[in-house]
Amino acid sequence: MLVPAMPYSCPTDSGWLSRSPWVGAAVLLHGAALAWALGTAQPSPIEAPQVMSIALVTPAPEPAAKPTPTPPPPKPQPVVKQQAPAPKAVKSEPAPAPTPASITSSAPPPPAPAAAPPGPAAPAPVVEAKFDADYLQNPKPTYPPASKRLGEQGKVWLRAHVLPNGTTDNVELKQTSGSPRLDAAALEAVKRWRFVPARQGSEAVASWVVIPVSFSLES
Repeated sequence: MLVPAMPYSCPTDSGWLSRSPWVGAAVLLHGAALAWALGTAQPSPIEAPQVMSIALVTPAPEPAAKPTPTPPPPKPQPVVKQQAPAPKAVKSEPAPAPTPASITSSAPPPPAPAAAPPGPAAPAPVVEAKFDADYLQNPKPTYPPASKRLGEQGKVWLRAHVLPNGTTDNVELKQTSGSPRLDAAALEAVKRWRFVPARQGSEAVASWVVIPVSFSLES
């Protein structure tokens, strides 16, 4: 560091030096030494600050992979054309005319018949009346005594109308036995009979029933 030299004024008052001669000599010596020190002193060099520069280095890109060369396609082999033998001339014959049997009709098929609407349910079958059940216990006709004496015998066919309650309200002669006495005896007996009424499903109904009555002298 440089210190500026200050001018030094030495008192030249002769009166002061005459009063203190040693003091004056000391002042002179001190001034000479100070001048010599200021003249020989050199300023110390100031070190300049060191500047460090940092550079960012970018890595070099990798070289792109070279594409694999595609092998050239094989050259086509020349095709040798073989000459086909000339076809033989064939005589063309006219096509036969179609016969009537081979001609198919293109008419549409007839429409299917429409389904008939459902009608009423069929009635249940009728089970005929019965007259020969054992539990009815119907008595046999009485053989007329005159017919026995005369040897009259035969079969009478009657037709009876049976009510739902099992009784009959009408008995008719369907076929005679040939003897009026035998026919009358059969009619009289059947009018008092009881019957199993006819049935339609689970309901008892009135119906007609044919009844054979036999007269035999051997029985």
